[in-house]
Parts: sequence; structure tokens; C-alpha cells
Amino acid sequence: MTDPAPTLFATARPLAKLPAVTKISLIRHAPARSDGRMAGRRDVGADCSDATAIAALRMGLGAFDHLVISPALRCAQTAAALWPERAPDHSDAALWEQDFGDWEGLPYGDLPDLGPLPASALAAHCPPNGESFADICARIQPALIRAAALGGHVAIVAHAGTARAGLALATGSVPAALAFQIAPLSVTTLSMTAPDGAWWVDGVNRVFA
Repeated sequence: MTDPAPTLFATARPLAKLPAVTKISLIRHAPARSDGRMAGRRDVGADCSDATAIAALRMGLGAFDHLVISPALRCAQTAAALWPERAPDHSDAALWEQDFGDWEGLPYGDLPDLGPLPASALAAHCPPNGESFADICARIQPALIRAAALGGHVAIVAHAGTARAGLALATGSVPAALAFQIAPLSVTTLSMTAPDGAWWVDGVNRVFA
């Protein structure tokens, strides 16, 4: 008597458990009320008067599990305009915009012309008494990793520099991240898998209005 043929259920192996994925939506604040002057660390307010853009972003982003913000006034005002019924889970000072040092408060037309610097030199360039883009990546990226540890979908209201630091983390290139445009009230979306901590980019500079 021959043995019966093996069945599918006898030979199938259990599927490996899929890794957990955290989605990070990096939202740049509404236009800053900066009077045409550099406002990296200046705590200026936000112009949240465009109700159409606010409503479109809120609808386009959809539901999320956690809300984290930069402590900057413009970020707090933007989050309150987007979700007046919801307080942030917390603010994280590490998410602040780049400190432009002696350039803070200067009219944009008075900023020094750095000339045609390669991306690597631009990322390393530090304004007098300020931070370089490489510096803020080193400051912001651990905060993004902390946010990703919350799991689910994390919305972060912060700055253009914060979004670019996230892109540097996901792409593995600090200089290349400077090439990305980040508009006010835009969303840049990253994902991270656990436990390996791999990052990828889902979308950049998406404006819903």
C-alpha cells in the first residue's frame, strides 16, 4: 500500500509575521508672519486665515493616532487651526527649525550670497552663531525616531527644515535632502518598519488645496 500524497496543509509553512509600520506625516506650518525676514528660531506667528487650505489638508490627511508639534508658536497655531478639538500629545523642542544665528531677523534680500556651493558644502555651512543643516539633522532625526516609536500614524506639525531632516534620514543623504521644496501647509510622508528601523519616503510636499 502506498503512502497517501501529502496535503497542502501538511506541507505549508506558517507565514512570517509582517513587520509593524509607522507612518509619519510631516506637516509644515501655515505661512509665517515674518515680515519678509529670516525666521528660523524667531518665534513668529502663523497666518492661518486660508480656511480652504486648512480644511483641505485636514481632510486629505485623514485620521491619525498621535499628534506631535514643534514648540514654535507658528506650529502650535497651525495645529490648533487644523484640529481645534484636539490637543497635541506633546511638543518636542528637538523639532525646532534651523537656528540661523546672526542671520535671524534679516530681510531676505540682505542675506549673504553664498555662491554656487555644492550640496555637501551647503549642508555643512553654518551661519555665524547658528546651526548648519547637518547640525539640525543630527538634532531632529532622533526626535523622528522617538515619534516613530509611538506606532500607528503620527502627525507632526513642524518646519521645512524638519521635513528635510526626515528626508535625509529616509534617503540616507543629508546634502540631497536640501534639494526638496517644502511648501507651507504641505505634507511629507515617511514610513518606518519595526524592528529593523528601515525608513522610506511615501510622498513629498503634497498640498491638498
